[in-house]
Amino acid sequence: MIFKLFPTEFSFFKLFNEQVNYAVEAAHCFKEIASKGEVDNSSLERMKHLEHQGDDAAHAIISQLNKCFITPFDREDIHALTIEIDDINDMLNTIVSRMKIYKISGVNKRLVEFASVIDESVRAVAKAVKGLNNTKNSKSITEACEEVNRLENVGDSMRDEFLAELFESEKDPFAVMKWKDIYQYAETVLDICEDVAHKVDSILVKHA
Repeated sequence: MIFKLFPTEFSFFKLFNEQVNYAVEAAHCFKEIASKGEVDNSSLERMKHLEHQGDDAAHAIISQLNKCFITPFDREDIHALTIEIDDINDMLNTIVSRMKIYKISGVNKRLVEFASVIDESVRAVAKAVKGLNNTKNSKSITEACEEVNRLENVGDSMRDEFLAELFESEKDPFAVMKWKDIYQYAETVLDICEDVAHKVDSILVKHA
């Protein structure tokens, strides 16, 4: 009973690692979908499954947080970090679901570029989050966070460039609407990754 009420710090870090690993898998899945140029039922179900697994991991962390008295860092930071990582999975699932609804078919090289940057960013997020288990290696964590911030800036530029190109070259208003949504959602994933990086940075400062 004492163990359940006062879990070791490792249990929290283990749950964070599981949660962020689902985000990495989801980013990789999205990259594969973009490269393939369509969302088949198998890919859609895989993404939904990853989103559900991410939800389960987030719920497990919140459940532990509500039960224990001793935590590895501030309770508010644990809660915020959990929600932000979960948001990555949610947004990737939203993009894929929207692609299915919009009946997107054919490889869009711009989306492939976005998916590649998202994959890089989520992997950097995972490195930063997993590094919290050993804050003595703060340089590695900080470098990962800086990479996430850099990729978010890249995403901003890509979004603006791709939207300008879309409005100039695409004559079908429905196609404009669809791709505008997808590009903006893709950039939002990078915004969320940056939110996670900022939270990790904040945790490091508090425990320096």
